[in-house]
Amino acid sequence: IGTGYDLSATTYSPIGRVFQIEYAQKAVENSGTAIALRCSDGVVFAVEKIIQSKMLEPDSNRRIQTLDKHIGMVAAGLVPDARQIANRARREASSYKDFYDDSIPIRILNERVSAFIQMYTLYSHIRPFGCTTIIGGVDRKGPQLYMIEPSGISWGYFGCAAGKAAQAAKTEIEKLDLKKLTCRDAVIEAAKIIYGVHDDLKDRLFDLELSWVCPHSNNEHQLVPKDLFDRAEAAAKEAQKEDSSEGSEGEDAQT
Repeated sequence: IGTGYDLSATTYSPIGRVFQIEYAQKAVENSGTAIALRCSDGVVFAVEKIIQSKMLEPDSNRRIQTLDKHIGMVAAGLVPDARQIANRARREASSYKDFYDDSIPIRILNERVSAFIQMYTLYSHIRPFGCTTIIGGVDRKGPQLYMIEPSGISWGYFGCAAGKAAQAAKTEIEKLDLKKLTCRDAVIEAAKIIYGVHDDLKDRLFDLELSWVCPHSNNEHQLVPKDLFDRAEAAAKEAQKEDSSEGSEGEDAQT
């Protein structure tokens, strides 16, 4: 509890903590898991979109968004906040294109979006964004992947995760040889990770979203083709069944 030091993002506690930013991180931790993999030939995004109601349209409130032709974004946390960040990123990409007559490098876009998010931690009349943003794509330097936290700090990654099962997802990502993994194989691995970390007890219904930027998509950010999506989802469900059957066999052996 902040005991008065959490009323504004401009107030430090006596031990140097900014509670408003920590609360924003809690909003991220209550969200469905989002991951991204930087592979040998591109970037793959995957997200666990929790279904709040069976009455929702299947494709509504997508958590994977396109920022520029060659750049995609996925966010964990408050969806409206992520939408505002995506809109800002699109304006930055458009402004760079108008000024330099060239597509914006992913590193530059990451720096501009990070500065925008960090600005919302400096003033008492606004609050920090309640989402962690993952930006990735392919530019002249090859595949690039960055994750921006609610504080505005950003890091470059080979693989990253955010959301309620981020730690479990990171453990699975670390087992992959991402420098040799192709995007086509990474799509299947990403689907397995999302299904593997999903908690059926708390969030029974969810949609899997997959997208990529790679030579198969002409280095443009697109949703994964339906045939590959179906194959990845089938492989993920099969792996989930095998894990659950092994777990039940282990429990039987103990009893």
